[in-house]
Amino acid sequence: MTSLQITDPRVAFAMALVDRADFLDGPVQRLAGRDAPLSIGHGQTTSQPSLIAWMIDQLQVRPGQKVLEIGTGCGYQTAILSQLGAQVSSMEILEPLAREAAARLVELDVPNVTVRTGDGYQGWPELAPFDRIIVAAGAKKAPQPLIDQLAPGGRLIIPIGTAEDMKLQLVTRSLDGEVKTEELLPVRFVPLTGAPAEADRRPVR
Repeated sequence: MTSLQITDPRVAFAMALVDRADFLDGPVQRLAGRDAPLSIGHGQTTSQPSLIAWMIDQLQVRPGQKVLEIGTGCGYQTAILSQLGAQVSSMEILEPLAREAAARLVELDVPNVTVRTGDGYQGWPELAPFDRIIVAAGAKKAPQPLIDQLAPGGRLIIPIGTAEDMKLQLVTRSLDGEVKTEELLPVRFVPLTGAPAEADRRPVR
């Protein structure tokens, strides 16, 4: 992933301002400088920085935009989105991770971020629509609630597929409401969880 090209210099600058080590605990903290996925506990990982940067670059985030992040994790990606001037609403289905990330973001004085525990498959309808949506977990297909919560002119990036065959997908909604999808590149992510996501993964009999 180190060959992925970042087109927006603001993304590179935001990445430089956020210290990944601040979002890691224990022995794994000394590995923060590696461009590799790292464990954040509770059976979860944080993606390699180059992939996080590339996904954010594809989102084309602008200051003041409303961004929905599905999968807060350790809060590292959340902080980068905040550095870009976004109003970040972040959801994490695992309560311990959500609690730890929220406390860390407050401790680091990261502005314009709200974290809640919840099922990301359903999005955050009370705060919709969102200009940008970024999903840090793989699904069989883009959840319809997230597509429905995407504003005109909005962009959604999400890993789609199975553990053996997963690709990033970019979903865009035009100003007149037309939804288009585009496959980007192969990736590996932990699966998106939540009731509809679990149903998607059950084998058809």
